[in-house]
Amino acid sequence: MCGIFGYIGFQKATPLLVNGLRKLEYRGYDSAGICLLEPNKLKTIKAKGRVGELARKVDNEILPATIGISHTRWATHGEPSERNAHPHLDCQEKIAVVHNGIIENYQALKKLLEKEGHCFLSDTDTEVVSHLIEKFCLNNNFEEAVLKTLALLEGAWGLAILKAGENKIIAAKKGSPLILGIGNNEMFLASDASAILEHTKKVVYFNDGEMVVIDQKGFLTKMANGDIVKKEIQELKWDVGQIEKAGFKHFMLKEIYEQPQVIQQVIQQNKKGLMSLANQITKSKNVFCIGSGTAGAAASQIAYYLRVFGKINAIGLIGAECSEYLNLLNKNDLIIVPSQSGETADVLEIIEKAKKKGVKIASYVNMPGSLMTKMSNFAFMSNAGPEICVMSTKVFVSQICFGYLLSKLIQKKYQEGVNNLKKLAVAAEDVLKNKKRINQIKKLAQKLIFSKHVFLLGKGQNLQIIKEGMIKIIEGSYLHAHAIPAGDLKHYAITLMETGVPVIVVTSEDNVKDDVINAVNEVQARGAEIIFLPELPNLKEVSAILNIIPLQLLAYYMADYLGNNVDKPRNIAKSVTVK
Repeated sequence: MCGIFGYIGFQKATPLLVNGLRKLEYRGYDSAGICLLEPNKLKTIKAKGRVGELARKVDNEILPATIGISHTRWATHGEPSERNAHPHLDCQEKIAVVHNGIIENYQALKKLLEKEGHCFLSDTDTEVVSHLIEKFCLNNNFEEAVLKTLALLEGAWGLAILKAGENKIIAAKKGSPLILGIGNNEMFLASDASAILEHTKKVVYFNDGEMVVIDQKGFLTKMANGDIVKKEIQELKWDVGQIEKAGFKHFMLKEIYEQPQVIQQVIQQNKKGLMSLANQITKSKNVFCIGSGTAGAAASQIAYYLRVFGKINAIGLIGAECSEYLNLLNKNDLIIVPSQSGETADVLEIIEKAKKKGVKIASYVNMPGSLMTKMSNFAFMSNAGPEICVMSTKVFVSQICFGYLLSKLIQKKYQEGVNNLKKLAVAAEDVLKNKKRINQIKKLAQKLIFSKHVFLLGKGQNLQIIKEGMIKIIEGSYLHAHAIPAGDLKHYAITLMETGVPVIVVTSEDNVKDDVINAVNEVQARGAEIIFLPELPNLKEVSAILNIIPLQLLAYYMADYLGNNVDKPRNIAKSVTVK
């Protein structure tokens, strides 16, 4: 969840480190810090809050160093504070560590180290790493001390480490992402590609269990036993312009408006690869579609399309809530995992255990080089471009379009699916250009921000759409929203219906529309205020995908009118690398 950025080269490191953290701030923004390698000592600056607070502190310092590491934090152990901000040092302040992930056995390690005389200054799990390296560094072999430390750690980590007197950065990963950018006599280390892209497109992705030693001239990758690993330098396909707002007020709005192009990218998916996955799906006894948060809604929508069009026994599951299915899984089953980051911890845990039972894994991921992709038998990239806003929009649409196209291929109506997605892309563009519709959504948003509750009603192909609309409203506005399956209304939620309660209704011209209208009549009879989305083109099978756009816009404008930080909602981060 946290963001790591490191630099080693010939430029002043400080502005590069701060700017790198700004690009990674969507991964966490409780606190931030940098550590610079000065002659024979380390210089550390930390701040509670967002990267801007750190930048203000840094501006008051003269910092010529050309080597440094930095971190923006989403708190897991210890409250957000300057004391708990990374980097964390050893007793002698000679070793600095930044960390993304969780050290699960840190308490036992901390007790051991305290008995040996080590003094801890924070409440974090990370601080044990710097003290362990100090413990093993008695012979002054930095690399060996890091390898011995890694051997004791349990959990997940992306680590970047500095030691006074050593003109190098050592990094390591297990379960958390790290990417190395290769420049001209300079190196960039980051949690994901968005922070590296403006400096270089040449990157190296690391596997779990690898440690990399980085200096100005190059890098050397080792395994835990010290064996050297040859790594391939790859080329990023993203463009620098994709990580800028391009005139939009927020990244979220920009990414909503990019969705017509994202749909076209789905159409360009390699048909041969899709056919291979489709064949595996038809051979599988059960198909489980698993995701968390927005990707959880996408997973369930993919399962819906597989059931309806592919006639497949597909089940949508939430990552953190599907462990009871593990005993039921076997080599005849398949798991499909849509993910923005490809590093969601609870989903990775499930697929790791499933793979050991012979279950096939298919992934649809937006972030290059992710662990989820490497663990997959069938790996697809969404190619939606960087999604900077913490609230996912365009990647969600890409995921459910992928699921729809896959299901149509299984149905042996692939070209019909392609044609429907082409119509969807055109309709989406028209919706986003229609100022009358946009103004209707803005007026509705201005009204709903004063509501105590917002309910959404839908069924069938729109059930996961209203769930995702609920997620977006909650994430952005911090108001209570509740997605109600229309058929289930009378069993519980009707007790909440009273005069003036807003109920957003999402329908399509399909065989369940009458059921939704019946539910509308039931809540309207109890005084609820019924709100229909602006009229949209009838796209039949893919109309639900079009319906998410006005809900995304509604959530965006609600958040904006409330004065909330649209791109960085409170308490959440873009990629959830901890359980």
